[in-house]
Amino acid sequence: MNLKIFTLIILTLCFAQAKAQRKINLRLKHELDSLYTLDQKYRAMMSVKLDSVKIDSIKKALNFKEGNFYSQLNHLMDETDSSNVKRVEEIIAQYGYPGTSLVDTPTNQAAFFVLQHSTVIDKYLPLVEKAAKDKELPFRLYAMMKDRSLMYNKKEQIWGTQIKGMTVINRQTKKPQFKYFVWPITDPKKVNKRRKQAGFDQTVEENAKRLGVSYKAYTLEQGLKGEVY
Repeated sequence: MNLKIFTLIILTLCFAQAKAQRKINLRLKHELDSLYTLDQKYRAMMSVKLDSVKIDSIKKALNFKEGNFYSQLNHLMDETDSSNVKRVEEIIAQYGYPGTSLVDTPTNQAAFFVLQHSTVIDKYLPLVEKAAKDKELPFRLYAMMKDRSLMYNKKEQIWGTQIKGMTVINRQTKKPQFKYFVWPITDPKKVNKRRKQAGFDQTVEENAKRLGVSYKAYTLEQGLKGEVY
């Protein structure tokens, strides 16, 4: 290959790479990284078992009053979620979905998690679907949001990503108990095939176990009535 042509190719590739890098909005990337950190902050505290010493330390750091620790933590999480989604909606109004081409990975997932923990899922679901189809966001994340939307709308989910908690009557003790279960799935026999196609690396059974739930296929009627024994 002619040295001049080779040099031209190298320079072209370098220019293309530099141009691609300049497209990343670093200010927005840093802001979304911060929003994601806030989104996960209180959830991380609620997802692990804390001893009394750790709870007292957190209560002091967060200036909690006397009373139920987890209720106050949940209230703080709700306030943070509300603030986060307001800012993400402003970002979307200005840029569209902030995906890979705008903020790179893994920051392209930040807006998704904020929306997933909001009350405006149905409003932004079409936008998230388009982002997934345009490779701006992993398709499996769209699948998670679609499943959550279906569950909230009392319909069967598709990929089996959503867990529901409700108070049910224990058939043996006849007493109420709180139980988590995998929300009913449409055509459950084919769910793992759909999960694989969507990009999930775990079966519905493995995912449920990861979340501390034993998987059982329930009908929608059973799920709605709380007949999840």
